[in-house]
Amino acid sequence: MDVGTTRVDLSRLPVWAAGVLALMCGAILAFSGWSEWSSRNAELHNAEVDLGNLARSLTQHVEDTFELADSLLRGVVTALETDDGKPGAIPRLQTILKSRKATLGRIRGVFAYDEKGDWLATTEDVTLANYNNADREYFGHHRNSADRSLLIGHPVQSKSGGQWVITLSRRWNHADGRFGGVVLATIDVAYFAQFYRQFDVGHHGTISLMSRDGAVLADNADPDPQRLGRPIVDAIPYHPASGILQFRRFGETLQRIGFYQHAQRYPFLILATRTEADILAVWRHEAFLRIAVLVCLVALIVAIGVFLAKQVLRRQQLAAALAAKEENFRLLAEGSSDIVTRIELDECIGYISPSTMRVLGWHPSQLLGKRAISGVNPLDRPQLQEMLEQIKKGVVDEARATYRMRRRDKSEIWVEATVRATRRPDGTLDGFVAVTRDVTQQKALQGRLETLAIEDGLTGLANRRRFDERLLEEWGRAYRDKTTLGLLMIDIDHFKAFNDTYGHPAGDECLHTVAGILADEAQRSSDLVARYGGEEFAILLPNTDAGGCLRLGERIRRALHEARILHDHNPPGFVTASIGAAVCRPGFERSAGPASLIEAADRALYAAKDGGRDRMVMAGEVIELPSGKAPATVPA
Repeated sequence: MDVGTTRVDLSRLPVWAAGVLALMCGAILAFSGWSEWSSRNAELHNAEVDLGNLARSLTQHVEDTFELADSLLRGVVTALETDDGKPGAIPRLQTILKSRKATLGRIRGVFAYDEKGDWLATTEDVTLANYNNADREYFGHHRNSADRSLLIGHPVQSKSGGQWVITLSRRWNHADGRFGGVVLATIDVAYFAQFYRQFDVGHHGTISLMSRDGAVLADNADPDPQRLGRPIVDAIPYHPASGILQFRRFGETLQRIGFYQHAQRYPFLILATRTEADILAVWRHEAFLRIAVLVCLVALIVAIGVFLAKQVLRRQQLAAALAAKEENFRLLAEGSSDIVTRIELDECIGYISPSTMRVLGWHPSQLLGKRAISGVNPLDRPQLQEMLEQIKKGVVDEARATYRMRRRDKSEIWVEATVRATRRPDGTLDGFVAVTRDVTQQKALQGRLETLAIEDGLTGLANRRRFDERLLEEWGRAYRDKTTLGLLMIDIDHFKAFNDTYGHPAGDECLHTVAGILADEAQRSSDLVARYGGEEFAILLPNTDAGGCLRLGERIRRALHEARILHDHNPPGFVTASIGAAVCRPGFERSAGPASLIEAADRALYAAKDGGRDRMVMAGEVIELPSGKAPATVPA
């Protein structure tokens, strides 16, 4: 279709068709623009999150390093002040420092100076008489200030080795309180630079260790005297302790996004930055491709729209098809919140996705090289080990398991993992890929639903459904073991009158109190107390004879008497209950069933009610009724 033809066709389009077409194209472009902008913001946000995680981790690393140096300084200060003036004190200190040199680790060196700045002892292999540090800024600070706290100084060039170092110093005093000198520990600036270069912050990204006044102590570049000890940004707030900054470094035109984290124990902070250009480089490339595809699609839609406008009889059908096609071309990119793990053949972690921070609280770098099942609850490890062995043997290529994982804060969560084998081109196994998701809420909901299915919501006792299940179980067990099975049916006397008099809230409280009494009296773990319905309760008593039923029933009657729950429409003046009991031996009564036990206990319960209430009647037994009444008997 040439340009002239297109113009003619467009001029012949109905106004409403042109309007609809323009609206559709505008909607697609607007949606695409919104989607691209959201994608851009998501890239920036993810970069902020990554920088924040990195800054927090590096802050902990520097705090640990400074704490190690500070502990060495405290030890040397203690030794100097304890042995001050004693013969041979300085040679002994020099010997101790020399012996510690091999174990200093991150610490470059430890030095002790007298009040004149002359070197007393050091871990370095130098001639002490050749050096004096009285001209150093930290020495002047300690000489002029009685403050004995740790001082973190700006980077200086070492007199003994020539390298740039960060200084940590403390003052030591003579026994009379006079200034005795300074104890100093140094850390190579190059150590931090080399360590920070391990982290990928982009081509122009920076990681800076800074003092509270904004001066750079070290960063991920080679030590530069023009940069060390100088600020790189106007100001970094003290509060809050961490946050996001958007700024340009002095002398730069690139806009940066940075995350700063103040240390808790020492006066320094970590600033991790990336340029917006680095962060958005991949997004720009992909956005260009997406926009190009979108322009082609819009052009195609316009052409199809022009063609469809000529087909008056098929207008609605083609418009619906176009809308469906438009929906098929929409892309919604969402990052997965599941943990994706690469497990090597030795069952150690080779890769783990950043979502592990949210789910387990561990940074991915802290889990690399660890055993994949090391954080699994010991009770669940055998099933996971068996699952991996089955995949290794080729029995299955994919398996799924639900188990408990320990978080960094020592709490446990339920997770569901799908593990799949990965293979080389020749078909040999080269590891596993696991996708893990947090299912703690689902497990809790499942457990709650299971509880609701078997528990009475008002009293907390077993409900009718649970009672029926346990009755079948205990009947089968008694049948196999040739043992007895007892049942008590308990009904609160004149409960309807109680409700009518005191109201339903009081009735619910009465039921709750009675349920507590029954649960307290049924002391064996095998006994089951259940709310049978309304104000009626049932107690299932495995391996219990008639005497055991009688004793439990009387305890319940006495407990209700002692509770003295006010009930004006019950002759005693308080809440009582009628109890019917029955005992059977399923192994010897093969024609009977669980329903016959309930029926017998129920008949006994009605006999207790007919006999005047507040009493217990045993089915098939002659029972001495309370209150001096004549004994009663009920057919079994």
